[in-house]
Amino acid sequence: MHMAEHAEHADADAEPEVGSGERENDTGRGVVVAFGQTMKMLRLREGLEREEFGRRLGYSASTIASFEQGRRIPTPQTIERADEVLGAGGLLCLWQEQVERAQYPAFFRGMAALEKKAVELLSYDTLVVKGLLQTEEYMRALLGMRRPVLDPETIEQRVTGRLARQAIFDRWPAPLLSFVMDESVLRRPYGGRDVLRGQLEHLLLMGQKPHVVIQVMPLACEESAGVDGPFTIVTRKDGRRFVYAEAQGNSTLQTDPEQTTLSAARYGIIRSQALTVRESMEFVEGVLRSL
Repeated sequence: MHMAEHAEHADADAEPEVGSGERENDTGRGVVVAFGQTMKMLRLREGLEREEFGRRLGYSASTIASFEQGRRIPTPQTIERADEVLGAGGLLCLWQEQVERAQYPAFFRGMAALEKKAVELLSYDTLVVKGLLQTEEYMRALLGMRRPVLDPETIEQRVTGRLARQAIFDRWPAPLLSFVMDESVLRRPYGGRDVLRGQLEHLLLMGQKPHVVIQVMPLACEESAGVDGPFTIVTRKDGRRFVYAEAQGNSTLQTDPEQTTLSAARYGIIRSQALTVRESMEFVEGVLRSL
C-alpha cells in the first residue's frame, strides 16, 4: 500500500494529501485569519464601512466582521465579488484555493480535493450518515459531540466545508454516486428525533436523483463483506482510483492499483448483500414512520 505524501493538489500528476488530526487547526486557521486581515486592509483602503461593504456583497456588517476576523469562511463566489468591489485586481482571488482547503480538517483535505474531480464515488458507512448526505442540523449535532470539544469558529468552518462539498450532486457531467449504509446508521437519533427525521427525509429526497444510489445493509443480514469498517472509493476522470478510510482523526489513502481494485470488488459484494434500491427506500420510509 502506498500512502499519499502531503501533495498540494489532487491533480493528474500529484497525490492528494493525507494526514492526522493533530495538525488540523494549525495552518488552516492561519490562512483564514491572514485572508481576513487582507480583506479588511483592502476595505479600509477603499474607505468602505462594514455596513456598506456588506450591502454590496449581500451580507450583514456582523458577517463581514466574522470574515475579517477569521471566524467565518466566505464562499469562492463571495471572494470573487469582494475582489471586484474592492478593486483588488485578483489579489483576493489568489486566496480562494487555500481558503477553501482551510474549511476541512488536515486529514480530510486530500479527500475533499478528490471529490471535486470524481467521476464515480462509492461509499460504505457504518457509524454516521456520509457527510455528503448530511443535513446541516445533523452536521451540527455530530460536530457538537466531538471530544475534545470544538470551538464555535471551527464548527462553523466544518459546516461550511461539508455544505460546499455537496455541490457534487449538482455538478455536470454528473458523477455516479453510490452509498451503502448499515441499518444502525438510520436508527441513531443524533441530535434528537427531529434531527433524525429531517435526515431520513433528506435521504429519501437524494435517493430520487438519477445518478445517486442509496442502499441499506440490514442488521438481520447474516453475511457482510463490510466487516472491516467504512471506506470510500473515488475514481478520477483519468481512471485512477483512490480508497479512503478514516478513524479517530487519522486517515489513509490507498493508491496501489491492486489494492484499489480489490476494494472496488469488495464494495461490489457489499452492494449485492444489501437491500435493493427500492427495498432500501421503503426501509428508510419505514424507519421514518416509526419515529
